[in-house]
Amino acid sequence: MSGLTIKDLRVVFDGFVAVGGVDLAVPAGDVRFIIGPNGAGKTTLVDAVTGLVKATGSVTFDGHELLGRKVHRIARLGIGRTFQTAAVFEELTVLQNLDIAAGWSRSPLSLLRKRTAVPPEVAEALETVGLAAVSDKLAGTLAHGQKQWLEIGMLLVQNARLLLLDEPVAGMSQSERDATGELLGRLATDRTVVVIEHDMDFLRRFARTVTVLHAGRKLSEGTVAEVQADPRVQEVYLGHAAKEA
Repeated sequence: MSGLTIKDLRVVFDGFVAVGGVDLAVPAGDVRFIIGPNGAGKTTLVDAVTGLVKATGSVTFDGHELLGRKVHRIARLGIGRTFQTAAVFEELTVLQNLDIAAGWSRSPLSLLRKRTAVPPEVAEALETVGLAAVSDKLAGTLAHGQKQWLEIGMLLVQNARLLLLDEPVAGMSQSERDATGELLGRLATDRTVVVIEHDMDFLRRFARTVTVLHAGRKLSEGTVAEVQADPRVQEVYLGHAAKEA
């Protein structure tokens, strides 16, 4: 397994510093939560890692420098990302969604051939994300949480080894959040997982380590207990969240 290393990452939009010199080391097998108030730079940081925005500094994974590479080439290096709204083919079944995702590196000719059995990587992904029992259901009929799990499964069949998940439990029921937290733990046995999250209860239960961003910079980092005890975090983020609640 490989970890993610970010050094002096900077993203500037028309003079506005969205990410201002962030250093971040996420070891293999970690479930790292990245938190911070709106405008902290969380999503922009992930955009930079996945090639969606231009950035300076260094981002390495598995010995490969990611900055400067095209989005599809970064994905082929084993980096997978989900967004707040699950991007699945709703008119196709769960199995068909996974089969299409699994064929991303296959030739056009092989994609035209009818499958006679479920590919091993697809069967494994179905079991991992807990959708084996609904493999023949249309993706559009799935519950909200199940669609998020399907999107994660689509990354698994593409052999993603670094998973960047943007608010994966937003809009989920309590039982779905619990199942997602357990899923993160299973994923981290042979992958590196980074989660952008606002749900503090979910973070307390399932984060292994936490990085707090504020105004485009790293404010604090450590275990959940260490971050919660940091007066700067209490003032800037947790105190703000508590007032909102």
